[in-house]
Amino acid sequence: MSEDLLQDLLDKLSSGDTEAAAQVFVTYAPYLRKVIRRQLPSGLRSKLDSSDVMQSAWGDILEGLKSQNWQFNSPAQLQAFLVRVMRNRCVDRCRQFRRPLESEQSLEDCDPAGLPPSARPSPGEVMAADELWERMLRLCPPEHHEVLRLKREGASNLEIAARTGLHDGSIRRILRHLASRMAGEQADAPHPEDEHTS
Repeated sequence: MSEDLLQDLLDKLSSGDTEAAAQVFVTYAPYLRKVIRRQLPSGLRSKLDSSDVMQSAWGDILEGLKSQNWQFNSPAQLQAFLVRVMRNRCVDRCRQFRRPLESEQSLEDCDPAGLPPSARPSPGEVMAADELWERMLRLCPPEHHEVLRLKREGASNLEIAARTGLHDGSIRRILRHLASRMAGEQADAPHPEDEHTS
């Protein structure tokens, strides 16, 4: 953009023209992104996007233009001001992320035995849960399957009552009856040791 056009934009910007502010943003954005990328330490570049840093700073710049009546005498002065704001915002972000970065450790450097166990169930646990669910559905009449589904989702008895129209006591009775049938089925199942001795 030519010096004359920039000066014209600057005059409009100083008078509070929001369209001029948008045009200034478009004009300076590529340069300011480079400034931010150079300021960010390499460890932060994967966590912070230069565009996000720039846009958050630009929001403050727009507020300042409206409320503080900043005046710029030349495009060079405006550019120097924008660069200083972006650098200050980078410093703020670096301070904000300093502690997490210091305590961060690569998984490659960790002893696998010292890592916490995964919160996700193992494939065997998933299979056992699916088998248990199928067994519960078999032991329960189809009209009670919705009660089981809601219970599996973590709904309380009162929530199930509100959603199914059943009384809270009926829901307790359905679940008790199912637990009783499952316990009886378990008791009737042959024990592995019995199978070897027969």
